[in-house]
Amino acid sequence: MKSFFYGSVSVAALFLGTGMAMADGISDDVVKIGVLGDMSGVYSTGFSGDGAVAAVKMAVEDFGGEVLGKKIEVISADHQNKADVASATARQWIDEDHVDMITDLTNSAVALAVQQLASDKGVITMSTGAASADLTGKACTKYGIHYGYDTHALPVGTATAVVKNGGDSWYFITADYAFGHALQDNTSAVVKELGGSVVGSSDVPLASTDFSSYLLQAQSSGAKVIGLANAGQDTVNAIKQAHEFGIVEGGQQLAGMLVLISDVKSLGTDVAKGLNFTVGWYWDLDDESRAWKEKYMKYSNGAAPTFVHAADYSLTLAYLNAIKAAGTDDSDAVRAELSKQKIDDFFAKGGMIRKDGLLEHDMYLVQVQEGAEDPWNVAKVVRTIPGNEAYASLKDGGCAMAQE
Repeated sequence: MKSFFYGSVSVAALFLGTGMAMADGISDDVVKIGVLGDMSGVYSTGFSGDGAVAAVKMAVEDFGGEVLGKKIEVISADHQNKADVASATARQWIDEDHVDMITDLTNSAVALAVQQLASDKGVITMSTGAASADLTGKACTKYGIHYGYDTHALPVGTATAVVKNGGDSWYFITADYAFGHALQDNTSAVVKELGGSVVGSSDVPLASTDFSSYLLQAQSSGAKVIGLANAGQDTVNAIKQAHEFGIVEGGQQLAGMLVLISDVKSLGTDVAKGLNFTVGWYWDLDDESRAWKEKYMKYSNGAAPTFVHAADYSLTLAYLNAIKAAGTDDSDAVRAELSKQKIDDFFAKGGMIRKDGLLEHDMYLVQVQEGAEDPWNVAKVVRTIPGNEAYASLKDGGCAMAQE
């Protein structure tokens, strides 16, 4: 992987007497972006890790390495999927290292904690790996942005397709923390709205390696569909063990509620064959996406980008363009510019960052395919889900601030 380093950027002055920053120029002579993610755990491959850092640094390089005449620096850290570790790191970054924006934040518990802390300190966060719709719902903040997908958008594609194809009774195997429960709740709502039922669920600790007892409970439940409300290596382990138990051959269907192409690559298309899942972007969508994928792979040791990594790149350019338009890295001015921008790039066509901080854009239902010439072409797009259908409306999203 290419190595990157960009010096420092910022000239906004701080009035010590008033505590107010001038909305003009770059503070501290550097624009500093912090990538706070899972660098070693269950989400380090497709959601976070080196791939996320590479995408952000690639965007900085493509932007020119500086903004308003000041250098851009990217730093990163491993939050170990622990909200307290993430909060301590974010606090140090903001108070001592003067980080201007924090991104990645894979793991919803981490993202919810850091978003609130950063907003209290007037710092923008742009979550990509985290999924909980609460980030722009009941836990929304003035400076918090959710960029790429959420637990409301995922089941709109996947659960709708499964129920309409006859999968109307569900049992959930759920990651036992904020993300998993939010995903189960949102998926259950879609299933029930379409006339289906939820017959049971099992809560599973994060990073479990043995899913046998949970799969046996799901198998004995008689549910037509086993919904996997988890992600990363947890999803991979669950699908592998379900395959070993012959669950699909026995007549039940698996529904992965958050699956990445890196997961499918790890499983093998023979194991994941026929699996439907919803993504925020797929590299084989069009010529622009295919070209970006080829460029990204030069920075990622040959791994194709997931939709989360594409979001990391897109949001970095959006943030830097907002600074350029605002003429400052002042958070209030930059946040205002982010809402004025149309996010119209290879990742999001005509996307908009709403008042609640949600990037509303199209989502895609894909299905695993076998036999493609490119080993990373593991799926095909079967449906485009318009953004206004995929995401909850401002009125229904639960963000009190957005109703003001």
